[in-house]
Amino acid sequence: MEGTGMEQDRAERHERRRRRRGEERVAGAVPGGGTGSARLRSRTRPSPPPLTYVPVGERPLRRLPQLLVGLALYGFSLSVLVRASLGVNPWSVLYEGLEHHTSLSFGMISAVIGVLVLLLWIPLKQRPTLGTVANIVVLACSSDLGRRLLPPHLGLPARTGLLVGGVVLNGLSVAVYVGARFGPGPRDGLMTGASAVTGRSIRLVRTLIEIAVLVVGRLLGGSVGVGTVLYALAVGPVTQFFLPWFAYRSAAERGGETVLPDERNPAGMITA
Repeated sequence: MEGTGMEQDRAERHERRRRRRGEERVAGAVPGGGTGSARLRSRTRPSPPPLTYVPVGERPLRRLPQLLVGLALYGFSLSVLVRASLGVNPWSVLYEGLEHHTSLSFGMISAVIGVLVLLLWIPLKQRPTLGTVANIVVLACSSDLGRRLLPPHLGLPARTGLLVGGVVLNGLSVAVYVGARFGPGPRDGLMTGASAVTGRSIRLVRTLIEIAVLVVGRLLGGSVGVGTVLYALAVGPVTQFFLPWFAYRSAAERGGETVLPDERNPAGMITA
């Protein structure tokens, strides 16, 4: 009996050590926090799964509307920022600059740029998906439609509201359609791919990309204002903030399988 009791004690101590090591590994994945910090985070907002591509056949009726709504909102948010007339977002600065040199519409230019950006996916080992194609088509249509629906020449208070709302809506829409996990669009594939390859956060990578595009667009004659600066600095954090609520969880993830940071596919995940 005494031997059995000693064996049980050893087994319990071993189990406690195993659990403690598992908690330490999870805590180590949370920047600047231990297990208490991780529990606090889980109570305040959910943690997103890795935003790897999920096959089209998995719950398409749940995910496809999220993709299309997110893309439509994204294109509409670009129109909101244009009508605010306080400075457009960096990609729109580029589109406006190119409008001065071509006969293409704002939406058509966005589609052409989207195709060209796909070339930058090659060194990042990104592959086009349904989400990539839908991004190019829906974004071009919804941005042109939004510019037709929204009235120009509004007063300053209305334009200020459009600016702030457009920035928030843009970051939200990115989280919505990227979270559907059909694969990112051309611009966001550049963002997620660079984040995965460099190990840098979405906030930093997105901000650097926006600033680079802004410089090129301004040199081509695109309009720049206070709204441009606000967008370049704020859209990354806004996207990062909304991602946990809209990131779709696959069947395996909903089944309770835990994927620790060192076990994830680094080519397809986003670093928080």
